[in-house]
Amino acid sequence: MFDLTGKVAFITGASSGIGRASALALAIQGAKVVVAARRLDRLQTLVAEIKNHGKDALAIQMDVTKKSEVDAAIASAVATFGKLDILLNCAGTADGAPFIDMTEDVWNKVMDTNLKGYYLVSQAAVKEMMKNKWGRIVNIASIASGGVGVGFPGIAAYCASKGGVVGMTEALADELAPMGILVNAIGPGVIETEMTDAMLKDPKQAEALLARAPLKRAGKPEEIAAAVVYFASDEAGYTTGATLYVDGGWLAQ
Repeated sequence: MFDLTGKVAFITGASSGIGRASALALAIQGAKVVVAARRLDRLQTLVAEIKNHGKDALAIQMDVTKKSEVDAAIASAVATFGKLDILLNCAGTADGAPFIDMTEDVWNKVMDTNLKGYYLVSQAAVKEMMKNKWGRIVNIASIASGGVGVGFPGIAAYCASKGGVVGMTEALADELAPMGILVNAIGPGVIETEMTDAMLKDPKQAEALLARAPLKRAGKPEEIAAAVVYFASDEAGYTTGATLYVDGGWLAQ
């Protein structure tokens, strides 16, 4: 199961955390992977690791908020590997501030990265996927995305952007199904990444966060990557428009 041999995957936000772990997982399952982010040195290290597993990979420096860079990156991926089958939208930022003090610049940065970036990369990818009438788009959302009773103070822009990701996922699932393209989202809980590092190193913050999850621990990027592999595979052929929450049981409370 979950054999991705012959597939080509494009991963944004691949220089760390969930994106990095997912790129490795997709490669190990047989996909050729294109890893994209702003930190090229980290991408090159990741490509070397993937190649050590005997798999193919390409690193592309890219800012998801810039359409010209996105279009060029997708074109480079197709020129290198011949097609594009799988997209993981993972690039994100959680910049924030108390809402009353939040500047327009902070709001725009979060929206541009977390939502506009998903739109730009997805649109470019879909134009390639529709040529073969097969595609998988996986969007990283969050448990803090609205509708499930979870909010976090100080990151209103982040929560709003992730709610937008879920809404876009559902709309695209409906629109792209006739083209053979499936679109799903993953809503992680508290995962051990650069984004959560400071919180998890603060004993009081960590205790408060982890108390809300029955498993009483933070998740690992590899545990999100496993869900990515499922959504990218043929085995997910009857799943589209779904949001899978991987949260240690948080929403079961």
